This record gives sequence, structure tokens and C-alpha cells, in this order.
Amino acid sequence: MTDTPILEARGLTKRFPGVLANDAVDLTLMKGEVLAMLGENGAGKTTLMNMLYGLYHPDEGEILVNGRVLTMNSPNDAIAAGIGMVHQHFMLIPVMTVTENIMLGVEETRGLLAKLPMLGRLNRRLVASRIQNLSQQYNLVINPNDKIKDLSVGIQQRAEIIKALYRKADILILDEPTAVLTPQEADELFVIMRNLTAQGVSIIFITHKLKEVLAVADRIAVLRGGKMVGTTSPAEATEISLAEMMVGRKVILQVEKGTAHPGQTMLQVDDLVVNDDRGQTAVSGVSFEVRVGEILGVAGVQGNGQRELVEGLTGLRHVESGSVTILGQDATHASSRKITEMGVAHVPEDREKHGLVSTYPIADNLVLNQYYRPPFANGPIINQEAIEQEAKALVAKYDVRTPSVYTTAGSLSGGNKQKVVIAREFSHDIKLLIANQPTRGVDVGSIEFIHNQIVAQRDAGTAVLLVSAELDEILSLADRVAVMFDGRIMKILPAAEATRERVGLLMAGSDI
Repeated sequence: MTDTPILEARGLTKRFPGVLANDAVDLTLMKGEVLAMLGENGAGKTTLMNMLYGLYHPDEGEILVNGRVLTMNSPNDAIAAGIGMVHQHFMLIPVMTVTENIMLGVEETRGLLAKLPMLGRLNRRLVASRIQNLSQQYNLVINPNDKIKDLSVGIQQRAEIIKALYRKADILILDEPTAVLTPQEADELFVIMRNLTAQGVSIIFITHKLKEVLAVADRIAVLRGGKMVGTTSPAEATEISLAEMMVGRKVILQVEKGTAHPGQTMLQVDDLVVNDDRGQTAVSGVSFEVRVGEILGVAGVQGNGQRELVEGLTGLRHVESGSVTILGQDATHASSRKITEMGVAHVPEDREKHGLVSTYPIADNLVLNQYYRPPFANGPIINQEAIEQEAKALVAKYDVRTPSVYTTAGSLSGGNKQKVVIAREFSHDIKLLIANQPTRGVDVGSIEFIHNQIVAQRDAGTAVLLVSAELDEILSLADRVAVMFDGRIMKILPAAEATRERVGLLMAGSDI
């Protein structure tokens, strides 16, 4: 890292109807450094990055690259200035190869008509060769001929990074890059980030995960309420101090919960077999129970059958064999609505696909599981006033940052979308809570709130099945820990025996 500023933001301000998203924000990125950007959901991080990438035009302020003021009207202007962005949800076409995705928009052509790209032949071999060179230079191992749909999420992310580097980006904005990665893939990403900065690339790293910030950042900037509240460094900061800077109050990072007092069995699963999207066995003869007043945590590296297990239990995926019993009733092949009506709440892994209708207002999303019941409906007649009152109450209780309950769910930040799902699922009388990655993409203050709500559900007599790729979350919340590997339950341990070392070995398939 040098003392040369490569990117500066001066007084950036952005307003939306009813919202001051960024308020005179100053930001400096040095050449060859990792600048971590922290902030609560709705703090203005994404808006700020969208201005730096040309997706939004600032109402006030200016952006400088290498000391020159930029006028950016689109991402093309940012790319031309050497700024690349890797979004949390990748911008890749699954049925195309890595090479084809990377050359989209900057196609290389060959032949006599190469100067007329629409008439020339695409030179995939040249692009693939350049991808290989970039791959070797930055240790981004990838096969240019593989189709995106056949790659793991971590390798897809490498394709996005190479796509930016191919366009000669020397400033990379990584938006929540570890939100969809396994712990191993996240570690690999950090090595890649260090390789990039060692060769002069500068990185803005947006994340909610404080441990990651302290592990990989050179400097840390914190946004709160649209304002820059300060910068610090890993040497000067702790998880507790960063959390306080983010939310403006003391945050309890360790979950406070009393001893569980389990009662009768609420969920009984016997020899369950569920297939994945390709028709291959993803859940292989799994058996367990969850009792009233306890939290059973399912730990495991993502991709070991957890998603298929949860979808099988909640009616979203066909069960091949085995049985699911909820409070004595067979629910093996029940529909999602029937399972909901049995008193089951479900926080899905993919909030975009299974948790929300992005084009619907927040108010409608908050009653998706009850809209046909009183007081929200009287037969075929919808009671819009009751829906609005419920929405306003839940938005306030769960601190959903939005100008209106009629704002579309799709326009919210990722963390606020998750709060809408949590608010809906926790707000009615439930007997069984199945929560899959409940705090993914959520800021530290909201994590504290959601964890307390989960414990409160347990203490109120709800049976809780918690599935999480975050081992710290499982060890903090669970009364018993079931470890999944390769579609099987390796072992179920009491919380007192579920040490990080033992669970880690079981997650890797070692039965001790």
C-alpha cells in the first residue's frame, strides 16, 4: 500500500423521496489497500457504492480518481475510469461459459471484418487466453470453458472478479462478497484479495461480518444513518467497538439465554430421503426430533443437504421416502399452506425466491401467510386497513428501514428484506419455527435482535429448528447440535459437548 489516494469521494449526497440516503459523505481509498465499509442495514452503504459505480448520480459532491474529477452517467463511465463492482447477487448468465460471460459487452472479433464487430467472428480463444493469464497472475483458479451453472458459488465469484479485471479495473468494490460463501470459500477469497492488493489493486469491501473486517482490512470506515461517523484500523478496533460505531449503542454480541426446559416432541423426522434439483440424493436417511422449548441447531458446511432438508420439511420439495410428523400429525407430503396452518413458521434460506414477492408492497408481504384469514379478509373481501395497521406495527417493532409500508419489498436493502421475513413469520402464534440462515446479510444490531427473538420463541414454548452455516450462531443459540455432512446426520450433541473443535471435525466428515 502507498500513500497515494486512488479514489476520493467529497461531500457525496443522495436523496430519494422521504429518505436522505447519503449526507455529505467523504471517503478516501488508498492505492493497494483493503478499505472495509461497515454500517447497519439502511445506513447508506449500497447507495454510496452505486454512486461510485455510476448507477446513481449524486445530488451533491464529487468523485475523483487519481486526482481527476469524474462525471459518471453510467457504469460504463466507472469502468472506463478503472472501477469494477462485484455485486452480492452475481450478474452472470448460467447457460454461458466463463469466457462468454466475461466477453459480453467487450467482444473480441477476428477476420477481415474485425473492425466491424457485428460482422466479425467472436474470438473466444483470445479471450480465454487472457482469462488464463489473469487467473495465473492473481491466483484466481478457473476454467474459462466451464459453464457458470456447473460452478460452485465461490468459483462464480472468481468469474465476476476476473470480469472486472479483464476490463482493466484497478479499483474493486466487493458488495457483501462472503454472504453466499462457505467458510472455506471465504478464506480463499481473503487470500485472493491479498494477492490483488499486493499487485496494486485497491478494494472496497462491504460486509456485516466484524471478524472478517478485523482479519482482512487495512482501514475501516463506518456509515450510520447516511453519514460517515468515523474511520479506524484493525489494530485500534475490536468487534465490540465496531458494533457500537455501527449502531450508536452498546451491543451484546454473546447471546444471553437461560437453560432450556424441553417438553413433548413437536417435530419427528424418520429416515427422511430428499433429492436435489438434479434428482440425486441430497438428504440420506435422516432422523431426529425437535421438542417444545428447545433449539436444535443444524451445523454443516453449506451444500451438505441442509437446504433440501428444510424444503422437504416445509412442503417446498418432494419427500422421496421416510416420514415427517408435526405434533402427532403426518406432514410428509403436506402442502406449504397446510404446514403453515399446522403452526409452522419458516424463514427460508433464499429470501428472494421463497421469502418475498419483490414487486409487492411491504404491507402485502407481511401477510403472505395470513392474507386470506380474518382480520385481513372477510371471505373474498380484503381488509386493506387491517393489513396496513399490521404492517405499520411490524415495521416499527422489527425496525424495518423504509419510508412507507407501501414501498416494494424489492427496493429494500438485503438486511431489511430479511427483517420483513422475520417479522411476518414471528408475528403469529407458532408451534414450530424452522429458520434457515436467519441472519444472513443482516447487520450486527439486527443479528442481536433476531437472536433474542429466537430465544424468546423457545422460552415461550416453541420448538425451534435452526439451520446455519455460521458455526458461532449455532454454538451460541442451540441447546443440541446436529452436524450434517454429505446428506447425513453425523451426530447429535448436547450443547455442553459441542465444542468448536469437535463440531468442526464432524463437519468435515470425521466421526469421533
